[in-house]
Amino acid sequence: MEENHPNDITKNQNQDIQKLNELIVSKSAFIGLMRAEVGRAIIGQKNMVEKLLIGLLSDGHVLLEGVPGLAKTLAINSLSKTIGGDFSRIQFTPDLLPADVTGTLIYSQKTGDFSVKKGPIFANFLLADEINRAPAKVQSALLEAMQEKQVTLGNETYKLPSPFLVLATQNPVEQEGTYTLPEAQSDRFMLKLVLDYPTIEEEREIVKLNLSKDEFPSPNKVVSTKEILEARQLVKSIYMDEKIEKYILDIIFATRNPEKYNLAHLQPLIRFGGSPRASIALAKASKANAFLQQRGYVIPEDVREICYDVLRHRIGITYEAEAEDINQEQIITEILNKVEIP
Repeated sequence: MEENHPNDITKNQNQDIQKLNELIVSKSAFIGLMRAEVGRAIIGQKNMVEKLLIGLLSDGHVLLEGVPGLAKTLAINSLSKTIGGDFSRIQFTPDLLPADVTGTLIYSQKTGDFSVKKGPIFANFLLADEINRAPAKVQSALLEAMQEKQVTLGNETYKLPSPFLVLATQNPVEQEGTYTLPEAQSDRFMLKLVLDYPTIEEEREIVKLNLSKDEFPSPNKVVSTKEILEARQLVKSIYMDEKIEKYILDIIFATRNPEKYNLAHLQPLIRFGGSPRASIALAKASKANAFLQQRGYVIPEDVREICYDVLRHRIGITYEAEAEDINQEQIITEILNKVEIP
């Protein structure tokens, strides 16, 4: 049997990547349309919109944190309008019950049977607004749905529609009346975005838009759920070299065992590092970022671009770190500066 020469394998691989590049360019046209439509309602916050698209393409839930009034809800609502899918919104409050999220069984006196009343979670896009305003038992009602894409009511299990994406907003923990998300819950979110105030120029445009006599712009539907599911399959096929895989694993392992990466000074600051779910999320999100750049292969910049959003809620810091005013982002920066780039 004739063996392939290494040069022939590389040549074939390059040809495959070239074909994939061409396919991605033709199949990703809807991304530009989505950006334009969301941009009609949202001034600035381009980073937030890009990361929401990454979550959508890599089948990952997204958590947005920021003070009220930064267009978190508007951005998620606008994104869902560009896609032909079902949209539900739940306003989380301290008196919310798990059944208000998942649904419940209702007893009928006429028939003597229980019937299922499905909750708002049965939608393609679920906006969980101010998720940390509700106690842990309500937040945990989302766990099965987020991980298994199903909900159990009574003795029956019901599949959720596809695609299914939870886009949650939360207020900073320092604010009054908030609960800290349990680690098991926050780990289910692929990305955590931290939003800042708009620039003065952007805010001027926001004020003008809201004071204009015209009706507030509403995004149009530009893509179907079928196209989104096809794009997700294409994202999975994006090429990731073994060196990039090792780079991702080195970053995650440096959060667990920093001393092995010449970062021993971080050891007393880190309570726990990223789980295997973090490695999977970083790999998936890096591929989605390459798709947004219309590339059929992942480069180190894709990993670095998305790293903060994947890891900031997956690294636990110690009291010592808090006392020294050191946060997760500073730790991630040190790790990225130290781990060798392929």
